Amino acid sequence: MAYTLSFIIERLGGERAGPDLTVGRLAPLEAAAAGDIAFLANPKYRKQLDDSGASAVIVSPKMAEELAQSEAWSQRSWIVAADPYLYFARLAALFHPQPQPQAGVHPSAVLGEGARVAASAEVREHVSIGRNSVIGERCRLLPGVVVGDDCVLGDDVVLYPNVTLYHGCVLGNRVGVHSGSVIGADGFGLAWDKDHWFKIPQTGRVIIEDDVEIGANTTVDRGAMADTVIRKGAKVDNLVQIAHNVQIGEHSAIAGCVGIAGSAKIGAYCTVGGAAMFVGHIEIADKTHIGGGTLVSKSIKTPGTYASSYPLQPMKEWLANAVHVRHLDDMAKRLKQLERELKEMKNQEESPNV
Repeated sequence: MAYTLSFIIERLGGERAGPDLTVGRLAPLEAAAAGDIAFLANPKYRKQLDDSGASAVIVSPKMAEELAQSEAWSQRSWIVAADPYLYFARLAALFHPQPQPQAGVHPSAVLGEGARVAASAEVREHVSIGRNSVIGERCRLLPGVVVGDDCVLGDDVVLYPNVTLYHGCVLGNRVGVHSGSVIGADGFGLAWDKDHWFKIPQTGRVIIEDDVEIGANTTVDRGAMADTVIRKGAKVDNLVQIAHNVQIGEHSAIAGCVGIAGSAKIGAYCTVGGAAMFVGHIEIADKTHIGGGTLVSKSIKTPGTYASSYPLQPMKEWLANAVHVRHLDDMAKRLKQLERELKEMKNQEESPNV
């Protein structure tokens, strides 16, 4: 697949400087060669731009002004875009369009009684679709997918190999779920009964709204009584645990290895760094940003950026500091005692002689 720069601009916008040439591959600056197009989103990689063999580069208006003054770039080409990174993402989609469904149900697939599959959907080898489930237009169910009873999939849903949907799950339009993910397993609901745990039936559902993408090996538990809900446009990375009754707001993005305990509510337009952990029954305000490795132990009502990771340090220093941490409570008590004694001494000095 190869495109002229003028064709790319016609499809995606932007402005061209330099000759209208043909590019056949999108590549990183440091690896790009003749016939490739690269992008520069962060000015700190400016040196890579000088050394790059790319035939064309996507740059910001500010960088374009600099290149216009450069003799080395006077005979080269670039595309000027307000957001080079976003432009790169759209160009990548142009170069690598998603496969279109090959309509039909493979002979090895198994459909339960009352299951309905749209004629335009693709159901691949060894897929199992439960009783009374509904598969929408142009869906792609890849090999080994299991859809439980009474599930509803909207249009253009893609379930990658070995995804499992338990009974009653509802997926909106254009949802993507990557391999190995389990949607709708029981939440961790238990009641202590004298000498053993009694399992609480998990009777809610999982509802995933339009344009949500869920990474590989992520788990989304069904609600205990109400539903677990992931709102439209949210993006969830690999190896994330979303517990029962959690709600994730519109267009929030959650990186890998995050754990969210039951009944937590994450607002809209939030970002969560990798390996962050949330305790249950808390609420996070819209447009809140959580740093990687952060333990969120209470609700956040004011939007902003929050982090609590302890900085990396040499093991010897960490061990020395850890010894003091173990004695912080004792040190705090001694400090309070010293403050009281100093206060008493000061009062005595200020008191008039009798």
